[in-house]
Amino acid sequence: MLTGKQKRYLRAMAHHLQPIFQVGKGGTNDHLVRHINESIELRELIKLSVLNNCMDDPKEIGVEVAAAAKAELVQVIGKTIVLYKRASEEKNRKIELPAVKVGR
Repeated sequence: MLTGKQKRYLRAMAHHLQPIFQVGKGGTNDHLVRHINESIELRELIKLSVLNNCMDDPKEIGVEVAAAAKAELVQVIGKTIVLYKRASEEKNRKIELPAVKVGR
């Protein structure tokens, strides 16, 4: 679970990224989720775009794809979805999230 500060940090990093996947009128499927898993392992932070011909709600798609890919939903703004998942291999880790404060 990401904190607000961590989400804000990831949103700032994702601002300059281009969407690498598009969700069309077919919606989400296993093939799309598999490709997302492969690329999120290498990049850790990705953007998806929902095309105009897709009748599903982008927020619902974001939740669905994040759950299927076991990733964190960082943001859904308009028809753009931002996902984050920490790389399982040490060599692929590029993003260092801000530390979580424990207690006051």
